[in-house]
Amino acid sequence: MAGRPLNLRGICLAAVLGATVALGAGVAAPATGPLRDKTLVVWASPANLAQQGGSALTLDDGRSHFDGIVFGELQPHTWMAGSDFYRRTSRPQQGWPGETAGPGTLVQIAITYREREVTLYRNGTLYARYTMAEPPQEFGPDSVVLFGRRHLEAQDRKNSFTGLIRDARVYAGALDAAVIRTLAPGSTAAGPKPWAWWSFADQGLREMTGRFRELRLEGDLSLTNGCLALGGGGASLICSPSEETQRGEQTPRTWSPQGAVPEEVVRSARALREKFLADPARPTYHFCLPEDMGQPGDPNGAFFKDGVYHLMYLYNRVGSGFCWGHVSSHDLVHWRHHPDAIGPGQGDEGCFSGGAFLDDDGTAVLSYWMLWGARGIGLARAEGPDYDHWVKEPGNPVIASTEWGVTELKEPASGRRFLGSADPSNIWKRGGHYYLLTGNLLVLNKLGRAADAPVPEQGDRLYLFTSDDLKNWRFLHVFYERKPEWTDRGEDNMCPSFLPLPSSPEGGPPSGKHLLLFISHNRGCQYYIGDYQDDHFLPGVHGRMTWTDNTFFAPEALVDSHGRQIMWAWLTDNPSGEKERGWSGVYGVPRCLWLGADGTLRMRPVPELETLHGPEHSWGAADLEAGGTRVLEGIRGDTCDLHLRIDPLTTGRAGVRVRASTDGTEQTLLYFDAAKKELVFDATRSGSDGRRVVERAPLATAPGEPVDLRILVDKSVVEVYANDRQAITRRVYPARAGSTGLALFAEGTRASFHTIRGWDMHPANPY
Repeated sequence: MAGRPLNLRGICLAAVLGATVALGAGVAAPATGPLRDKTLVVWASPANLAQQGGSALTLDDGRSHFDGIVFGELQPHTWMAGSDFYRRTSRPQQGWPGETAGPGTLVQIAITYREREVTLYRNGTLYARYTMAEPPQEFGPDSVVLFGRRHLEAQDRKNSFTGLIRDARVYAGALDAAVIRTLAPGSTAAGPKPWAWWSFADQGLREMTGRFRELRLEGDLSLTNGCLALGGGGASLICSPSEETQRGEQTPRTWSPQGAVPEEVVRSARALREKFLADPARPTYHFCLPEDMGQPGDPNGAFFKDGVYHLMYLYNRVGSGFCWGHVSSHDLVHWRHHPDAIGPGQGDEGCFSGGAFLDDDGTAVLSYWMLWGARGIGLARAEGPDYDHWVKEPGNPVIASTEWGVTELKEPASGRRFLGSADPSNIWKRGGHYYLLTGNLLVLNKLGRAADAPVPEQGDRLYLFTSDDLKNWRFLHVFYERKPEWTDRGEDNMCPSFLPLPSSPEGGPPSGKHLLLFISHNRGCQYYIGDYQDDHFLPGVHGRMTWTDNTFFAPEALVDSHGRQIMWAWLTDNPSGEKERGWSGVYGVPRCLWLGADGTLRMRPVPELETLHGPEHSWGAADLEAGGTRVLEGIRGDTCDLHLRIDPLTTGRAGVRVRASTDGTEQTLLYFDAAKKELVFDATRSGSDGRRVVERAPLATAPGEPVDLRILVDKSVVEVYANDRQAITRRVYPARAGSTGLALFAEGTRASFHTIRGWDMHPANPY
């Protein structure tokens, strides 16, 4: 095959490889047992030295762990030992030699793993050495080898290796420098026998030990001048173990969305759906991740366009890193899944929280926190109508960090100044200028937590940036002044959302006030209401949406065509064993937010939820003596919507028990405490998992004012709203299958329930 290119697309692999492969002379038979200490060796020639993040040789266990010979990912022009989430990678690479070889010049790169010591060699000369924080990764007999992209489940396949590979091999042990210097492409006579070996000039795509007989070719591949030629743009050769080595593997580790879908994948996908449908904790009408780990699972990037609500969700994609999933809906209830909007690649290693903005021409812009290290704030754009294809700004980061989440400014008058460059807000436009806020957690950690910390660096704050073109941003000032009577010095401000606040739940004209939603990591979701004047925010009201812990977390909001402000939040109360469940991440129902006549915040679930109502159940009025109860029968107690009106109370407590077992050993109490003027969510007997606490939200009723409770129950999610002024949302995990009872109760007072209505809720989630 040497001397002229052989294009491999569309060629039957049996014709290239032969139906069976005999072990070559002088090559060891496949070894048994896991591969731990090892050596990766490749003779490669990068087509250009500006490429970033591709791999000349990767060993991947198919379970999100990999080790590879990666080029230019963290440091331009530099070879490194790539690994899952950089667990076995040295991040500091300053001083490592940059590659200088021209196109067509092969260099030998070898990486050895001996216990915790990793050593890199270039052409037999020491290149770098460091000690890992953890032991080497074990690779079993079903592991996969890749050439081109960095690892098996890499989302951004544009960052694949471009160039030539003459020879590649894996050794079951750490070779020393003297042995590495004797190695030559196309021969193993001078050294130990490889665990796996490709000599593309001599055997084409054939793996010479017989270990890897199943190949998949993706993209622009050819055999050229005795080398595997990778054209970039996702081009990859993926080599899987033979059936004998796989030992009964049932689900393919590699398959291409462009090719036929293996039957095993169809069966596996069906089994996953069926498992989720049987999961007693998985909600039916609250949005939850379709699969994978939403930890963190912030809602992000919400915007509205042409009758469609778009919402992003942060999750840790197996084999890739932190990505933004993308869903859209016409009714805020049923959601269509899009391809992931953004993820690792193109200058970052993943994407943390941020917001969305719709420009005047209909272009949507996502603002996000670039991972990891000293990256900063990135932007990505997409055009409608589907907003399926997002392109990251070539100039990212548009706000650069000088360390993790922090930007240092050097000002002539005042010297050094530190700003946050983390968790950007939504962008907004005013007077022809664009504005953006950044969060302060990392600045607080750096400067504000010590006992003698300067007062201006303590507590929550945001930093306002402006731009004329979305590319060049400059810092203006701190956005607002914190009031210590509202928040304590240990609270940060992250996940900000800044939008005009309407004057009614239906939207309509803005109220003239703005709402700033945000979290502190220790206290969860909260907000300010205030005036936005001269590029400063002047808060007049502060409130919280969680009081005991941080279960209600990471708010995200949008304004739709009716002028409604609608928000979501992530529920951080995670049960044990979520990794084994196969999914994690639940949001509270979308809430309408508006300004009350008294200048305080109002909230209620969006009315679209009522389209899921089944037949109405009504129980008439109920007068309960102190200590009395009334069971509500005939309704599904694990997926329902319940409306209660309680006559004015001046003392005692009245409310409802939900997710209750017959004997009362499991129950969740939701009630109004008139003496303490509180809405209460008591989860101390809710089940065997989760956060079993009592949460109390302030709720002062006017004289003669009844208490209207709206309760939403959806498997592990329970929400209670009161008088459009307060709400508590939490997760509960009853251990008993029969813990679905509902019962009204009164304690310490006589209570009259004048409205008792409920509906079974139809599911909205596909599974």
